[in-house]
Amino acid sequence: MNTMVPRCLLLPARWLGAAALLLLSPVSPVAGAPVAIENAVLRVAWQPEADTFTLVHKPTGRLFASSLTVAGSGGGMARIVARPAGPLGAGQAIEVRQSDSSGGRVTLYPDQPFVFVQALLSNPTAETRRFNTVPVVRAGLDLGRPADSLKALGTAGLTAVDGHSGSYVFLAIADPGSRAGVVSAWLTHDRGCGVLFSSVTNGVPILRAPIDYGRLLVSAGQSTESETLAIGWFEDARLGLEQYADAVARWYDIRLHPQPDGYCTWYSNPHGGASDAVHLTELADFAARELKPFGFGFLQIDDYWQDGKRRNGPAKIFIRQNPEGPYPNGLKPVSEHLAKLGLTTGLWWMPFAGDRDDPFFADKQDWFVHRPDGTPYWARWGGTSLDMTQPAARDYVAEVSRQISRDWGCKYFKMDGLWTGTAAELLYVNNAYKPDDLGEAVFHRPEVTPIEAYRSGLRLVREAAGDDVFFLGCNVSQNMRSFGASMGLLDAMRIGPDNGWQWNGLTRGPWHGANRWFLHGRVWHNDPDPVYLRASMPIEHARLLCSWVAISGQLTVASDWLPELPPERLDLLKRILPNHGRHARPVDVFEHDMPEAWLLTDEQGDVRRDVVGLFNWQEKEPAEIEISAERLGLPTAESYVGFDYWAGEFLPPFRGSLQAHLEPGTCRVLAIRPASTHPEILSTSRHVTQGIVDLSEERWDATSRTLSATSQLVAGDPCEVRIALPTEGRPWRVSQVEVIGADDGKTTATVSEATAGVRLTLNSSSSGKVRWRIQFAGGLH
Repeated sequence: MNTMVPRCLLLPARWLGAAALLLLSPVSPVAGAPVAIENAVLRVAWQPEADTFTLVHKPTGRLFASSLTVAGSGGGMARIVARPAGPLGAGQAIEVRQSDSSGGRVTLYPDQPFVFVQALLSNPTAETRRFNTVPVVRAGLDLGRPADSLKALGTAGLTAVDGHSGSYVFLAIADPGSRAGVVSAWLTHDRGCGVLFSSVTNGVPILRAPIDYGRLLVSAGQSTESETLAIGWFEDARLGLEQYADAVARWYDIRLHPQPDGYCTWYSNPHGGASDAVHLTELADFAARELKPFGFGFLQIDDYWQDGKRRNGPAKIFIRQNPEGPYPNGLKPVSEHLAKLGLTTGLWWMPFAGDRDDPFFADKQDWFVHRPDGTPYWARWGGTSLDMTQPAARDYVAEVSRQISRDWGCKYFKMDGLWTGTAAELLYVNNAYKPDDLGEAVFHRPEVTPIEAYRSGLRLVREAAGDDVFFLGCNVSQNMRSFGASMGLLDAMRIGPDNGWQWNGLTRGPWHGANRWFLHGRVWHNDPDPVYLRASMPIEHARLLCSWVAISGQLTVASDWLPELPPERLDLLKRILPNHGRHARPVDVFEHDMPEAWLLTDEQGDVRRDVVGLFNWQEKEPAEIEISAERLGLPTAESYVGFDYWAGEFLPPFRGSLQAHLEPGTCRVLAIRPASTHPEILSTSRHVTQGIVDLSEERWDATSRTLSATSQLVAGDPCEVRIALPTEGRPWRVSQVEVIGADDGKTTATVSEATAGVRLTLNSSSSGKVRWRIQFAGGLH
């Protein structure tokens, strides 16, 4: 966008002319005209007669917000300003200010599909002014559909537009049929907690976006800016949510540690909680032998290792281990043993929680956040909140962080009760917006907001622990203030409450993981809590949960006693290790609160691979699913071929729509490709994603009629490669199969043939990549 408009220009909004629209020349005063800016996707105009902004999606011409108001901008003076280069580049903005400098700002950046909105806060008085909540935006929306036919998707779930009490961080309002809609979400979370509400007035969807600071102090004669809200219209609001997450990642320069796969001791039966030195060693030896070749990488010790008395939740002396507890010789010998096996040690702890009543903290009461009456701030289960603006408390948290990471060798932190760093109450289970006591507590430095103190605490832990530690936060459902406030500071986040192996617990992770899918792999790695494999649950339920985690790509963590699992249950875990590292997407997220269909697409290799996961989240009722190929997101083709992973069967070729029957609490995982005129690889048995993590360099040579590829094999684990054959013309048959290269006879290759396809079985005595090829005869020339 052109920046020729003088930055110092300040005129009444009604004087600025239409020349401001394209920003190609300095603005000339024209009475009564709006002020406008635009980029390739959006046009924003200030309407002085109504004191509102209008937002237009240029590719479709849709005026999707006709009356957007920004706090403090009514009756103000408008100007167009250049915004300096930042994480999103340089931009252009319309600022509408009052005489005291308060008002609003809307900004466009050249390559962003969002309008970015801020309130400009000012204190013209002689006294410090406190802002608790700022009502940044109110907007009437037009999606071209009746409001009662639309759906709202936020942290409260999938509801009617007026069917929820509010959402934290994001809210999409969309037409379920077309998926078109408005995405609004808070880009920044540095000092406040952004929330969103939607309602219906006279048939018009209304969006409200306030930000809760709890306590934002602005000194006399000073001004400041609010957090930034992003608003955009998308022909597919799913893509809008994903682009929002990309913008957050860009804004905070997020660079995630690679996503690990491993184990949490908490839910294990027996040997749960923190386990103990003897059984953790046994588990580590087993995992290194049986699972590490498949991608297993860490063992995380949970609650009960630390010192102190259990009072109002866990014991809270994390600077030392319980000398009579499960690790009497300390955690360092355990970490050293795991390191020799090539495994990482993880440790659960609560960085911002203490216990005012524990003798350890008796002479440290000034470390805590306090209530207005001077007593330490106390929250249910979380205990007493350590004050991350108090120097001695910060020194203590840094010392604990350094000790766990650098002295004990634990390079995976599961940090629980994170919300305690904001000094707010426990709201567990918190999804929809709930008012709380944010800002009532008193910090050592009152000019620092609760969210600001929390974020400084997480930065402190990172600095002390080191960049080589993987940070998992736990968990947003305790109080959703920690949801946005953690963005840019963690590698992974528990995006829901504790789950469980029984049906009601089993579905909690998939619900929260689907609701927040777009954050995964962009803002952080979503952690839906463990998968379960134990013999006490139906194997169909274990397969359902494992398949969902594998297809969605979210954190894969086991928590059963692995050495005693039946072989077929342990094999389930092998088939979902490692994570695929791509971005999967729910198909029907605006139609079902628990999406029934997911699409995982891999375009990183030489050929495109699509895997469709179909899930029946009803415990008692079967499901009939029919979805068109276009709706699924498959490439356009006359017909498709596929393979059903768990059934181990080729699918009959199909056109137009995919139809499937699912028994209660079951799933189907289908690899699908457009039908070809030559043999093509559909699936492998190595991993539920059927080639995405273990297959590369697929080639068809029409001259020699040879299909070749490279397979990543695990020693002693036979891998079956499923190859679809064209159904027209003369039958295809295998004339030769061979392993290519310096394999030294370590790999055997056998073939079985049928009308539907060929099955090639590769078995190697060592793990690694193997190049192979099959030559065909017959078929069309």
